Amino acid sequence: MNVGVAYSDSNPTHFYFNSKGIWLTYLLLVFGVHLLLLSVPFFSVAVAWTLTNVLHDVSMFVMLHVTKGTPWETSDQGTARSETQWEQIDFGKQFTATKKFLTTVPVVLFFLASFYSRYDKYHFVVNASVLALNLIPKLPQLHKVRLFGINKY
Repeated sequence: MNVGVAYSDSNPTHFYFNSKGIWLTYLLLVFGVHLLLLSVPFFSVAVAWTLTNVLHDVSMFVMLHVTKGTPWETSDQGTARSETQWEQIDFGKQFTATKKFLTTVPVVLFFLASFYSRYDKYHFVVNASVLALNLIPKLPQLHKVRLFGINKY
């Protein structure tokens, strides 16, 4: 019997998106930002949805595909130092439930932003551009690939 011993992974970044309630919290945060943008009097509904989509996709790109390593000291001796947060989720396995969820949310936001902007071509170009910025790095073919040496170190 091990008294006072707790189980923990060497790198908590591998599983924090699988924590209880994190998906609901994530969706509520996106919805809260959208309500905040809707409360601005001079923003139309189309602008609020487009800004929600842009803010979400750019922030998720920075958090998941630009940020590397772990935010705390881990016992993995720096093996995660060269990996982005996306590459660390679920120990790098592809097509897990968490990765499918994090890929589906930007697509649903894109559809909502396109619908509520009445498929305006300017809103569509902006929404499609940030969707591509968010989805292309998630492709399995780009796992641990650094284009043009960007984010190599």
